[in-house]
Amino acid sequence: MPQRRSGSQSLVSLLGHWQESPSRMPLWRQLAEALRLLILDGRLALDSRLPGERELASALQVSRTTIASALAHLREEGFIVSRHGSGSQVMLPAHHPQVPTRMSAAQSLDLSTAALSAGPEIHQAYSHAMAALPEHLASTGYDQQGLPALREAIAKRYCQRGLPTRADEIMVVNGAVSGLALILRLLTGPGDRVVVENPTYPLAIAAIQGASCRPVSVALPHQGWDVGGLAATIAQTAPRLAYLMPDFHNPTGRCMDSATRQAIADLAAKTRTALVVDETMVDLWFNAPPPPPLAAFNSQAQIITLGSAGKSFWGGLRLGWIRASTRTIASLIQARDTLDLGSPILEQLATCWLLENSADLLSQRRQMLATRRDMCSALMAEYFPQWRYEQPEGGLSFWVELPDMLATLFAARAEGIGIHLGTGTRFGLAGAFDRWLRLPFTHDDETLRVAFKALQPLWNSLNGQQNNLRTRKII
Repeated sequence: MPQRRSGSQSLVSLLGHWQESPSRMPLWRQLAEALRLLILDGRLALDSRLPGERELASALQVSRTTIASALAHLREEGFIVSRHGSGSQVMLPAHHPQVPTRMSAAQSLDLSTAALSAGPEIHQAYSHAMAALPEHLASTGYDQQGLPALREAIAKRYCQRGLPTRADEIMVVNGAVSGLALILRLLTGPGDRVVVENPTYPLAIAAIQGASCRPVSVALPHQGWDVGGLAATIAQTAPRLAYLMPDFHNPTGRCMDSATRQAIADLAAKTRTALVVDETMVDLWFNAPPPPPLAAFNSQAQIITLGSAGKSFWGGLRLGWIRASTRTIASLIQARDTLDLGSPILEQLATCWLLENSADLLSQRRQMLATRRDMCSALMAEYFPQWRYEQPEGGLSFWVELPDMLATLFAARAEGIGIHLGTGTRFGLAGAFDRWLRLPFTHDDETLRVAFKALQPLWNSLNGQQNNLRTRKII
């Protein structure tokens, strides 16, 4: 298989504003930390080959000595391997430590992942699943559409939300990202354009690019969605489909109103553009539930809806579903042959029990998340008063605007003390959003306070240097 190569201009875009000036940290060290962050984030694919030293030096407008020193440092840490005549290849260290979910004595914490750990209800669900498993053991266990009981339960939830749905319009898959990959395999080919919001979910971008498609962005305005921009983009690019997150959008947390849903559904029907609607956050509302599913607003539009148990209950279930017409479901089942042979029976049975008890379980989860959201907001006001953000209507995280393009620099410094941050550049195309962070409020107040206390001096130092630089320019 030919080795994937990162183009120099693509790498420059991914690096964003990595260079801090003035700084006591050598330039080669700044570059090494920025490249390491790209590798840890997954934006530099493993086994891909970096541009040559001369080419990279020219693209970044730094000396070749700076490039050589940065790459040498990454080699020592085990993040790249270099072979004479073959360049430098991206890898992970053999014994790279896993980031724990809580602060430890070494102050290691992942603040880039917006997800919750399992509650006691997950153990209950698996206990009930084990009790129900024997009646399924006489079968082969291969079912590419999913257990009828689970599909009935999912269809019932859509009906309750205002979208009439039958069980044969549901297909169970191994998570929403797996479902998106399957849809892309069915509906797109290499080089096809796929419209996405900008910013958007980074694994959706990865799935689109992994299908050899070209993501085409439509910027989200300060509030709501740009329906006119979406219409213009569809008219200009003739995409095969569009991927949208109307329910507590990741990363912004906003929710699409009914009027916008109607306009977008009508646009999809008029232009015959397939819409893939990601509803993975739909259950995590705080003040009021979202409007009915987008697919309920125009029955003539080709709208495929993705759902998941991961955010609503627990990511370890690795279970999602696709809601579409019976004809589309039948085509997806045929296309699935080359990916897998179905979803695990035990997880499906556990999800059945969770959906049956979802009214009480989700109410408690929403209350807990709302409390953590408010607590996290108060902590940010205390430790980082310069940060700006809109209070999310639902979901798991804040979309934080920094006073300058400092996200990459700040995240690189945070890595040095064992705290992994989600830079805005992960959520945009071509290195956009370097003045944004996605900050989850899924941790308890003690964990976040310790993390913010450790991050505060790094931020104050970085922000102070930028203020001094701006002052000198004014003078």
